[in-house]
Amino acid sequence: MPYDVEDRLTQTPKPLYPAITPAPVPKAQAQAQPGPRELQSSGDIHILILDDDPHTCAVIQAALSNRDFVIDVVSDPMMVESTLARPNNYHLIVLDYVLPGLEAEQVFGWIRDSQPDANIVVVTGYPSVDSAINCLRAKTCDYLTKPFQVDQLREIVFRCLESKGLLRMTEDALKEALGAAIRERRKAMGLTLANMSDRTGVSLGYLSQIELGKNSASIETLYRICLALGMKMSELFHAVQRN
Repeated sequence: MPYDVEDRLTQTPKPLYPAITPAPVPKAQAQAQPGPRELQSSGDIHILILDDDPHTCAVIQAALSNRDFVIDVVSDPMMVESTLARPNNYHLIVLDYVLPGLEAEQVFGWIRDSQPDANIVVVTGYPSVDSAINCLRAKTCDYLTKPFQVDQLREIVFRCLESKGLLRMTEDALKEALGAAIRERRKAMGLTLANMSDRTGVSLGYLSQIELGKNSASIETLYRICLALGMKMSELFHAVQRN
């Protein structure tokens, strides 16, 4: 679980999303909106938003607008059970913990029975130890308190989808991340590019292009770089994931 219960319950609330009801995002605009770290999917990703506040639903929908996302929205609590029972296979569900007339455990049960493969991100304006524990038991992906920052929600959603293998970094983003990780390690060791060139037998210009993310490095070159930096290749890719 990527959050600490006590930290979530005691943190100072952050500014709420803009107090406007956004218009539906045009398809062309949604296609142009990049995801965090330039992630891409191999197909459509189906997301369901369940919140009795239409304004909150609209904000979340606009925040998650992406050409690869197919988003359904339900703000009527009486429609929750029938929506979850549809043959749609949702990859992720953004769920308001408190829905009028429904118990959270009841909704979790419907999701477990009808959408067992869906990740759940819970948002709530009434955080408590009991609700956090119930979310832990339901194996939710994350627990977010209202008011929340839109960027925070987007990062959580993208992280959940990435952990399921539904999103991956683009080639350009991967090159940039690898280059940044190599440069950070090199500088921490007090090495110059010239030092690295001497250690690896790779030209200074090529190393510079790799660190800038403008050129791909072969497996052999990455192996030489890792030896020069005193690290395993697996450690390099773990550094990329952490970043």
